[in-house]
Amino acid sequence: MSDLRVALVAEGPTDGVVIEAALRALLPVPFILTVLQPEPTLPRVGGGWCGVLRWCRAFAASGHGVLEQDPTLAGFDLFVIHVDADVAEMAYADCGAPAAADAEADVVALPALPCAKPCPPAEDTANEIRDRLRAWLGGAAPGPKTVLCVPSKATEAWLAAAVLEDGHALLTGLECNLNVEARLASLPKATRIRKSTQEYRAWQAQIRARWHRVRQRCTQADRFSTEVARAVP
Repeated sequence: MSDLRVALVAEGPTDGVVIEAALRALLPVPFILTVLQPEPTLPRVGGGWCGVLRWCRAFAASGHGVLEQDPTLAGFDLFVIHVDADVAEMAYADCGAPAAADAEADVVALPALPCAKPCPPAEDTANEIRDRLRAWLGGAAPGPKTVLCVPSKATEAWLAAAVLEDGHALLTGLECNLNVEARLASLPKATRIRKSTQEYRAWQAQIRARWHRVRQRCTQADRFSTEVARAVP
């Protein structure tokens, strides 16, 4: 059996590292990961959640409806579209005047930001962001091979859930903490994790091995796991 082909649209490289580790824990066979966004050869699109927004709006403008119907994306067995739930605290104006104008011109296609809900539960804000991802992609329900990945509040919560031991203070209210990235970077030197692709890759094996812990500690990681299993039986 040939390797699966997985396409990823993500906010940034460190998010991709964490998501790749999760997928290696979840998928039953080897896979080849292709990062569609952020794409270094397309600097105009940019990175972060604004880059995901621009990528999704460009796809919506193509008129293909769902990713599985785009002939330029043929051959992929799974599409993962990622944005963190902390985007609910942002505004379209943060992405510049064109995005803000797009939102004002088409309120049906681009539901309002900010849109944060009380947390806990993490699910409520994650659902708001999932709604916006669907709208950014053109409003159609995702196809059967497409999984929306919305960690709460960020992929750093999944990293922390994998690497920190039971009883660590940072695990309390983990999915509702907007400052996990900064907290990981300020830990004592022996356990400190700064936000860089190299440092995150050093923890990939542990994320994969302890993914069951991540699912137990993060509701949206468990949701992601269930939806991946449904998309790739």
